[in-house]
Amino acid sequence: MRKPSLDDLNIFIVAANQRSLTAAAATLKMTIATVSRRISALEATLGVELLYRSTKGLTLTPHGESYYRECEELVRALDQRILDLDQTLHSLSGPLKIMAPVNLGSGPLDAFWRHFIHRYPEIALTIELDNNVVDIRDHQADIALRSGPQKDSTLIQKYLGYIEPILVASPTMKHPIPSMVKGLQACPSVAAKMFSEWQLFHQEGTQHACHKSHFHISNDMNIVLNLTLSGAGISLMPASMVANSLQAGELIRVLPEWRGRHREIFLVWPYRRSLSARAKLFRSELIEFLSHQSWFHSAD
Repeated sequence: MRKPSLDDLNIFIVAANQRSLTAAAATLKMTIATVSRRISALEATLGVELLYRSTKGLTLTPHGESYYRECEELVRALDQRILDLDQTLHSLSGPLKIMAPVNLGSGPLDAFWRHFIHRYPEIALTIELDNNVVDIRDHQADIALRSGPQKDSTLIQKYLGYIEPILVASPTMKHPIPSMVKGLQACPSVAAKMFSEWQLFHQEGTQHACHKSHFHISNDMNIVLNLTLSGAGISLMPASMVANSLQAGELIRVLPEWRGRHREIFLVWPYRRSLSARAKLFRSELIEFLSHQSWFHSAD
């Protein structure tokens, strides 16, 4: 036997409360014929008459009275849950949880976070920074920034653009700055573990694999940046991390015609989860912010 649908139950509850097919149809934004047909289908499914129809309107039968008491609380509770969910998804006031890589979320995006909370003070941010790719669903995050495409096919992935790793050094470095790419081999260097293999690309299309032992290595790019600023050696770092230091003259470009492999940046969120209005706003504001950064190459 076909089970009653929640939609049919709701039509029955509204009709019972309104005591009129005409009023129920107006409330539900349906035709009178549709409301009547759906109630008749519900009665046929249950095998009992629920409502008496007369020229004076609708009244509950004894079976209808009993069924109404059983169903009204369920339908009302479901309507409230749907309303709450709708408000959660569409409100610009409330929580928003974001995940991002440490070396992008902290430093390059500092100005963005300040701008966002100033413009949208009713959005309560939770920002989790982690260079390890952790499951966005396990951490109950709304949206995440990721470096490189993700293997998880259950995620929607929006390509934002890319960041170029570039060679930099402090003007106080004692070793002479090399004028050719082969000169990097003899030059002291500082490297992050994730950028310890220097595959370099020339602006005219040639490549150079720089296999060398780095004098200093760290798993934290901020340490690499600090050591490079102190004159410890040349480093290959994302342009996003060194843009301010280059502008201030604390670092200089080394071999500016060469760069590292592009670091592609994506926004991801679960395929089966609707993005809240707050997450959509974050997405559009971030894309706008990145389009104005000299260190970011936005997607066309």
